Amino acid sequence: MTVVLAGLAAFVAAVIQRITGLGFVLVLVGPIVLLYGPVEGITIAVILALIASLVAIPLVWRRIDWRRTWWLVWPGLLAAPFGVLVVRLLPEAALLLLIAAMAYLALVAGHLPALSASLTGRTGAVIAGSAAGFMNAASGLGGPPLAAYAVGDRWAQVRFAASAQVIFVALDIASVALRGLPAVPLEDLGALALATVAGIAIGTILARNVSPRIARAAMLVLAWAGATVVLGRGILALLV
Repeated sequence: MTVVLAGLAAFVAAVIQRITGLGFVLVLVGPIVLLYGPVEGITIAVILALIASLVAIPLVWRRIDWRRTWWLVWPGLLAAPFGVLVVRLLPEAALLLLIAAMAYLALVAGHLPALSASLTGRTGAVIAGSAAGFMNAASGLGGPPLAAYAVGDRWAQVRFAASAQVIFVALDIASVALRGLPAVPLEDLGALALATVAGIAIGTILARNVSPRIARAAMLVLAWAGATVVLGRGILALLV
């Protein structure tokens, strides 16, 4: 049952990722943490996000902005070890609260004009890339700093969404290498990977007829619910 529920969550997250270009882990984080815990769950989410981005890259290859991508990737790779260090030092309750906080930050970052305005040019890219690398390694949620930079630097949404897939691949590989593989049966991980690929495929079909605005609205509802559930679990873990 655990694999079925996780597979359904991964499928939905992949569909939304394909339509909107972002939001895979944001949608997945609540269910995956509840099912597998804050350490194993995030590691699984990062692996599935890596698969989703790898599948998506051939579909958006011509829109990738390689220069901007590079200036976001290398700071992220340097910052990733610090994110994993935090994961290893924090107890489970604190880690749950950290994941919830990062999920909430992901949801409100786009509504903070001052944040976006401060992230411009190469300096802004280095700051955003570093924050993305740290957050991705710690919680799988590396998207918010990248999105804030894209707004501040006036990066066209289509090119940003395409370039983000390459950035996520680099950061996800680093995160998995640093965190290690999850202690789940290989067949379970394979089933979740298949659900992710299926979601990307269905999302590609639906993208022709489903408005990104509708997909984004669904993403926000699921993400707010997931973040709140993780927060609740963290508070309960503190009280027990």
